[in-house]
Amino acid sequence: MRADQRTLNISLVCVMILSSICSIATAAEPAVIEIDLLTLKKTQMQGINFLKNSQLDNGLWTTETVPGISALITTALLENGVPAGDPVVAKALKRLEGYVQKDGGIYYTKSNHRNYETCISIMAFSSANRGGQYTSIIKNAEMFLRGLQWDEGEGLESSDTSFGGAGYGKHQRPDLSNTQYLIEALRKAGVKSDDPAIQKALVFVSRTQNLESEFNTTPFSSKINDGGFYYTPAAGGTSQAGNTPDGGLRSYGSMTYAGLKSMIYAGVDKNDKRVKAANEWIRRHYSLKENPGMGQMGLYYYFHTFAKALDSMQVKQFKDAKGEIHNWRAELVNHLAGLQQENGSWTNKAERWYEADPNLATAYALLALAHCQPAK
Repeated sequence: MRADQRTLNISLVCVMILSSICSIATAAEPAVIEIDLLTLKKTQMQGINFLKNSQLDNGLWTTETVPGISALITTALLENGVPAGDPVVAKALKRLEGYVQKDGGIYYTKSNHRNYETCISIMAFSSANRGGQYTSIIKNAEMFLRGLQWDEGEGLESSDTSFGGAGYGKHQRPDLSNTQYLIEALRKAGVKSDDPAIQKALVFVSRTQNLESEFNTTPFSSKINDGGFYYTPAAGGTSQAGNTPDGGLRSYGSMTYAGLKSMIYAGVDKNDKRVKAANEWIRRHYSLKENPGMGQMGLYYYFHTFAKALDSMQVKQFKDAKGEIHNWRAELVNHLAGLQQENGSWTNKAERWYEADPNLATAYALLALAHCQPAK
């Protein structure tokens, strides 16, 4: 055999070996998982049945002094396909009507959570308002929320770190958690994204982001500058994830998804620097095992803001900072199915923010699952 022929044969063998190696490597690459619709439906139905069975005789869940929990559960049932005419939902809606106050708010009279309770109740009534029977309740509640918002009515200048936000009455300052509910409730009530109330809320939301820009000139903006969000810049600033040694307010998962969702609801473009920075933070901290920055605390609240934010962004697949591609809906369905208890409920061993209550944790889980239908 001639030397050139031997060289050709050796080359062909090398090509075949390399081709085989490449094929093995390609086959070993993890495929992006798809949504298991049977698992989704089964998980939803088990959660729905748990909540139907745990309803109190008075039409509420857990306690009558915190109607926000019952309103959240009612919303979760409705958004997971339970009709407003279902006996459990109809009973809950009727009971929630009993919390409608003369000022238009929907809350327990001795509550310090009037913004939260009214916002969640608007969501429940809006989801059930097929025939317009709750329109006047929703409109009056909308006007009540506008009055609660921290703005010129409280004598604030737009430069004030409290401006545009909403909060719990007992703390005397607004926060991102309450403000994200304010924006979502107003949108559910039919308020457009360019409405002054929502644009004022956007001012506050932008100041809860660790991003130095023309939208955020607070002292905190440059200390971490990672694009994530924290609890509030008002009244000296607070992050539930703690502070850095130089006074920076640490970003964490649930607030970052809440902030991102709020910006989208407020009409901020996906190419805006604030949205891009938030997306980059999410790429670096993508997780379903924990609420990034908070561990297991607030985990189910995190799941529902995670799902709402990515759904509002119309994200089907998400590439993290390591280059791994995630079908977040499929991953969330599987993860929640794995965490579900035998009785259909979810609960969090980290008791902070009432998540040890299976009624509340199950409502959050179902709200997340409602956004897990396959993207079109």
